[in-house]
Amino acid sequence: MKKIIFILLVFLLSGCADFIKIASNLPVTNTSTSIDIAGGLKEALKKGISLQVSKLTATDGFLNNPLVKIQLPEELKVVEQALRNIGLGSLADKGIKMLNTAASDAVKEATPIFVDAVTNISFSDAKTILMGSQDAATQYLKRTTTSSLYAKFFPVVKNSFSKVGADAVWKEIITKYNSIPLVTKLNPDLNDYVTNKALDGVYKMIAVEEKNIRTNINARTSSLLQKVFALQDKK
Repeated sequence: MKKIIFILLVFLLSGCADFIKIASNLPVTNTSTSIDIAGGLKEALKKGISLQVSKLTATDGFLNNPLVKIQLPEELKVVEQALRNIGLGSLADKGIKMLNTAASDAVKEATPIFVDAVTNISFSDAKTILMGSQDAATQYLKRTTTSSLYAKFFPVVKNSFSKVGADAVWKEIITKYNSIPLVTKLNPDLNDYVTNKALDGVYKMIAVEEKNIRTNINARTSSLLQKVFALQDKK
């Protein structure tokens, strides 16, 4: 009976076309396939959070990472260029560094929210994620954590700006720019911009690790990861 139930589970996971192929390669165990898949996805996501997101919280974690470094928003690039044109490039660099520092500070709040989201992955979610695109797990996290992370990140970004003096620096930058003759005056809200960029960076780095696990067998560093993502390889 247990063997029949197992074969039916495999059938549901793989579809008719791959049923015989997968069933012949997977041994029957006392652990259900559904638990294996959910557990494997959770392990993969936790690995991505541990290896990649933690890098963003390090000193200059955003600033020194070309994949996620926060540049000025489009409307402020004219400010940056104007400052460099009048010999104030160092002030522009300082302002950009502070944006990235605030993002790194905010990401430190991410792990508990991610852990909660990962813990709540259902078998149905896990099956869909496993057989989905190369960033399906990351997209799941994005759907389930964005609003919570934004609520956590925004006050941290705002506080970080004050803590490192970014408010004063950006006030000086905008004041100097607005004093240039004939320019359009600007007064941007950078808190929202940096918060959203920090979110983008977090999901981008998790996606990097997810793709690595999906495409690189050597990145599957446990028997559970190897077993679960072998199912994906056969799809």
